[in-house]
Amino acid sequence: FVDMETVSLMKDQMNQLVDSFWSVKFEDDQDNFGAIRDEAAVFRTDEKQQNAQGSNAYFLESANKIHFFAENDAMSDIAKGCLKKKYKGKGNKAAALNKCGHGLHLHPFLGSTATPNKNITNIFHTYATSSKIGELVIDTLGYVNPVIPQSMYIFKQPFVGSEVTSHQDSTFLFTEPKQTCLGLWLALDHSTIENGCLWVRPGSQTEPLRRRFIRNPEYFAAKKEQKCDKPLMIFQDLVEKDGNVAVPWEGGLTNVSSMFDVGFVPVECNEGDLLVFGGLLDHLSLANYSSKQRHTFQLHLIEGAPTKWAASNWLQYPNNNPFLGVKSVN
Repeated sequence: FVDMETVSLMKDQMNQLVDSFWSVKFEDDQDNFGAIRDEAAVFRTDEKQQNAQGSNAYFLESANKIHFFAENDAMSDIAKGCLKKKYKGKGNKAAALNKCGHGLHLHPFLGSTATPNKNITNIFHTYATSSKIGELVIDTLGYVNPVIPQSMYIFKQPFVGSEVTSHQDSTFLFTEPKQTCLGLWLALDHSTIENGCLWVRPGSQTEPLRRRFIRNPEYFAAKKEQKCDKPLMIFQDLVEKDGNVAVPWEGGLTNVSSMFDVGFVPVECNEGDLLVFGGLLDHLSLANYSSKQRHTFQLHLIEGAPTKWAASNWLQYPNNNPFLGVKSVN
């Protein structure tokens, strides 16, 4: 879908962003002990996901920003909020990252939101607004007014890249009156079973949405002095797990034999390939225990007006700023 030059530009620019903007500390820095730094927030999708993301303002505020999220196994056991010392040094700390999101695609130029550097073109914005994306989404798939709520760079680093458990993307990108989420999964490395390729369950796109990740009404309705003991975001079940339409592996299923048993299949692909799928498709990826990285850049689109973005979705832009629109080639 994209050439190797674009793949290389995305990787190089992400390395620059990490070195320039991820001001994380390390366990052997003398002033770190007992400190909590949002820059060292962890991203995870296991049974502790709601605690990790749901109670983290840094995650909530990443909707239209470029925020960094570390792998849990890269975090220090002796200094809270800090990375292990082996990730110290220029070019090393990126190896500790799980993801970067969720506003990579928004600005034409890099730099801070307030002071963009107009000498450095943002390759992620260029890609998101390219004629290739417009032709695919509008001309081929038939979207009328597509917009892009979020973007993510997923690292899936060697040895430490964690699993992404079974989920549907519309859980996080809910639209009304119907689900219109579309995932564009761009491989930046050769993606294989060994380094954590995507697994999908064919046919699951016809199933109902199982749960949502929403802003916690208890937190946002509480008085200021009561908010500290309420999570900011929570999962809301939409179907009973023991019902006929539910799946018992929601937020789990990372054993290869059991995945085949329930219908999951691996989707291996080359760098530059694009995987396209709707928001109801059940999918996951396993941990990367290999010596090879598996980077991806992902856009998530929805149909714009008159389709409605749910006000309870976790992701909301400040001041109701609009999502970036996809350009039509016609």
